[in-house]
Amino acid sequence: MSTSLRWSVEHLDEAYDGETVYRELFAAEPTAFWLDGSLVPTGRASVLGTSTGPGAEVVVRDASDGDAFTELQGLLAGRRGAVPPELAEVFSGGYVGFFGYELKALTGGSAAHEAPTPDSLWIWANRFVVIDHARAQTFLVAVHTEAESADAEAWLRRAERSASSWYLGERVTPFAGLDLEARLEQDRETYLAGIRACREALEAGQTYEVCLTNRVRLPAVVDPFEFFLAQREVNPAPYAAFVRHGELAVASSSPERFLAIDADGWAECRPIKGTAPRLDDAEKDRIVAAELAADEKTRAENLMIVDLIRNDLGRVSVPGSVQVPQLMAVETYETVHQLVTSVRGKLRPEVDAIDAVRACFPPGSMTGAPKIRTMQLLDELESSARGVYSGALGWLSVDGRADLSVVIRTAVLTPAETVVGAGGAIVLDSDPQAEYDEMLLKARAAVFGRGR
Repeated sequence: MSTSLRWSVEHLDEAYDGETVYRELFAAEPTAFWLDGSLVPTGRASVLGTSTGPGAEVVVRDASDGDAFTELQGLLAGRRGAVPPELAEVFSGGYVGFFGYELKALTGGSAAHEAPTPDSLWIWANRFVVIDHARAQTFLVAVHTEAESADAEAWLRRAERSASSWYLGERVTPFAGLDLEARLEQDRETYLAGIRACREALEAGQTYEVCLTNRVRLPAVVDPFEFFLAQREVNPAPYAAFVRHGELAVASSSPERFLAIDADGWAECRPIKGTAPRLDDAEKDRIVAAELAADEKTRAENLMIVDLIRNDLGRVSVPGSVQVPQLMAVETYETVHQLVTSVRGKLRPEVDAIDAVRACFPPGSMTGAPKIRTMQLLDELESSARGVYSGALGWLSVDGRADLSVVIRTAVLTPAETVVGAGGAIVLDSDPQAEYDEMLLKARAAVFGRGR
């Protein structure tokens, strides 16, 4: 397939406004995405797009439908080929979507719960816009066959005309005043009982760390995109993302990188373990961050997950290449301080991005260690499927690169309800009430942002 595909690119020397691009080009499409890199100083590029026309494709699978990893690997391999050099450092075309947590059934876990939403959803991006915020430029891209050239050219002209303005609208917080705690799937006593069960497993030596999660079940919202716009305003994050397919939408304000793979085959995970709330008083806020960095329990959590991820990456990396260039650094976001580590490894020549995803999935920061046994314990303690939450979301490109976040601080929106997952790592010296409070803090961050 790769030889029949063409890339038509329009390069513009200005950074378009992401909201305007989405509204003008993609809001009316049945399938659309916005991976928003504009909200933090790191200067990640934003990618917005859809799959449309004769080449349109959306791959929607459940864990019971076969091996979603292998299927996507084959689709990417069939479209692999030379891409325009101007897209080499940003998204160059490929698939955008998510792997849900229940795909752990394909990576050593079991299918203990069934999610009402798909376990895997990947959009073939054949019409997309890349906004390079750091370089103040925009790329309009159509991927097509020769027979579709006229349609591709027409789309590029329309995109250039209609997406160059700025949209300014008033934001409304959909759940203002709503008591999230009252809508927990597992109420306070049930969640605390789960923590006690985790401690028993820890004391028995069955596990070293357990990422116990919960879900807040909220009413459905009329317009999921408006929810995302409010979310990105109150809780800006490096991996903000909105993915919509039919009646399903995912609105994410994730700060955590699951896995990124560059053109040289270096893979990087950036696990987060340890969260503290931001404070309005600058001096008190600084003290909170310093206490987080020095907290023995939090540092122990980090070390265990770092060891797990080093092992995961080691399975697909060149021997001796796995390294930890950043160990437990405090990173500060709008709503929280978090302790973040970077783990890197050089992938072996025969390994591709999907192999690396499979080796590391689900994210170790969302399971605990050791991964397989801990997932079994979580299946017993959690009363429902995590679904999209705790999985991985982002892009997989036809040139072998990838950039995926851990699905946290995220709402999954359907006509039936809005679900927000949250949790925390339980270790032997965990304080149950503090763990419960941290879980609530994370849930509120995804909906209300700071100070709510």
